[in-house]
Amino acid sequence: MSRTNELSLLNEEDIYLFKEGRHFRLYEKLGAHPVEVGGDEGVYFAVWAPNAAAVSVIGDFNSWEKSRDPLRWRQDDSGIWEGFIPGVKGGARYKYHITSRYNGYTVDKGDPFAFYWELPPNTASIVWDLSYGWGDSQWMRGRSRHNSQSSPFSLYEVHLGSWRRAPGDNRWLTYLETSKTLPSYVREMGFTHVELMPVMEHPFYGSWGYQTLGYFAPTSRYGTPQDLMALIGALHEDGVGVVLDWVPSHFPTDEYGLVYFDGTHLFEYSDPRKRRNPDWNSYIFDYGKREVVSFLISSAFFWLDRYHADGLRVDAVSSMLYLDYSKKPGEWTPNKYGGRENLEAISFLRLLNEAVYLEFPDVQTIAEESTAWPMVSRPTYAGGLGFGMKWNMGWMHDTLGYFSKDPLYRKYHHDALTFSIWYAFSENFVLPLSHDEVVYGKGSLINKMPGDQWQKFANLRLLIGYMYAHSGKKLLFMGGEFGQFSEWSHERELEWHLLGSQFNNGLQKWVQDLNKLYANEKALHETDFDPGGFEWVDYKDWSQSVISFLRKDKADEEVFLIVCNMTPVPRLNYRVGVPRGGAWKEALNSDATIYGGSGHGNFGGTDATPVPFHGMRNSLSLTLPPLGVLFFKSEGH
Repeated sequence: MSRTNELSLLNEEDIYLFKEGRHFRLYEKLGAHPVEVGGDEGVYFAVWAPNAAAVSVIGDFNSWEKSRDPLRWRQDDSGIWEGFIPGVKGGARYKYHITSRYNGYTVDKGDPFAFYWELPPNTASIVWDLSYGWGDSQWMRGRSRHNSQSSPFSLYEVHLGSWRRAPGDNRWLTYLETSKTLPSYVREMGFTHVELMPVMEHPFYGSWGYQTLGYFAPTSRYGTPQDLMALIGALHEDGVGVVLDWVPSHFPTDEYGLVYFDGTHLFEYSDPRKRRNPDWNSYIFDYGKREVVSFLISSAFFWLDRYHADGLRVDAVSSMLYLDYSKKPGEWTPNKYGGRENLEAISFLRLLNEAVYLEFPDVQTIAEESTAWPMVSRPTYAGGLGFGMKWNMGWMHDTLGYFSKDPLYRKYHHDALTFSIWYAFSENFVLPLSHDEVVYGKGSLINKMPGDQWQKFANLRLLIGYMYAHSGKKLLFMGGEFGQFSEWSHERELEWHLLGSQFNNGLQKWVQDLNKLYANEKALHETDFDPGGFEWVDYKDWSQSVISFLRKDKADEEVFLIVCNMTPVPRLNYRVGVPRGGAWKEALNSDATIYGGSGHGNFGGTDATPVPFHGMRNSLSLTLPPLGVLFFKSEGH
């Protein structure tokens, strides 16, 4: 059989949608697909290289000879080269040998649509069949209950290569090995979702996956595509959702990747003032090129479709939105209106979110956007970018800055604690204590806290308790839940041995109980994005560094009172106004001895008395523990 026969998986509609920037399942058409033609098994290859003069497939099946298996040029101005090569089987390694029309440039490229890659530093793509027998149908049918904006969302952020390592040799655990331990741990800890730092293939391990090169392939460092599916399926079967970090903002400049793909700047901007991201020395996608838009949105669909992801956390959105991001005057070019906004990236993000929510209405897209760009998590029809949620970087910076101060001086910075509520409902915020806060010399969460060992742990319990009480969804990076001392390193596992300490063990128990309370009580999660679910009791007690507020469900039936004492001084007979009489149960107290605290508290609850305070008819007289947070639930109506 001819190796360049007329077989094609592409029809006229595919080509039209691809060129319009509206083909969102290109992974079904481009790349390498095992097929059978006339009784011969082989692989259909298709690659976009419009400025190539010739393209051939090289691999271990043809001794990497450049002339043996040429692809044919489609006669429809699509820029796609395709062909069927009989005898090629799953597991075969391959690349595209591309000869450009320009400057005699030749290069061997990996497949932009490869489903699997060789283990780095090797760089060949691998033919792979993604067939898999999923066992998570129950989760998939009902996941809208877990992924809605009124559902509890507590994300456990994980870097797979350093969560745990193999005993003895410090090697990475495989996806399959992790599937035996991570799901049960997350379930027992009460987190509702895992957020995986990028699992997409990447050349440089030290980029933690954020220098993505394989937009349709999980990294082979931890196993096969089916192995990752098994991990996600195991999480789902344990009732845990999976959010994947996804990076459509930039890509690395490794020669075998997307850069200068066919002898031209095909995937990246051709304008040098728009092309390079100076922070990462990487290239920026050309969002004005419709075929690139089809490529990127197809990648988003791919992880939601083939890997059953429950959401995508989109990295570095700010770098996409601004043409002058991290650039000096003269290093960037304004848009057609003279502004600094990247209009093409804005259009891309809006189309991305519209397409994802139309096709996958029971997932979430989450933006890591660090500026005050308006309406990131508002619908596109209202002028927003259309994301479901946005990281609240302002809350994170202000809160960590406040908690890093000696409690003696916190009263002079009280507004850093209270300011976040004034904008808390301008977006659908996630409160992130992420990996970014425990790297590059920033130290671990526990070591950001002032004081001796007891005070450090009390402060961290208070910080995390305050986060769970505050309006917004929650995210905690691995290790923070038990107070890892060392700054995080991707080259070693977490310091699990610390759980032998009563303080570390107590903190872990505290986070576990916070997660369970947050998930079980509608007042603490149902109105995370609704200003009607939050009410200040007192934000003005700066002199004692105490704040108190209410959280309520949508029906205003369940009410919680949260009181935070930000100093190591116990407050006795501290009066707080409440909207209801009757009993108030002390649902959680961060100073309980089981968490490593000193045991100050209110004997499990107290009754409101008809003493007006804080503008309310009833009030409670409380003992506020040192560096403690109290959660009280109203038992009456």
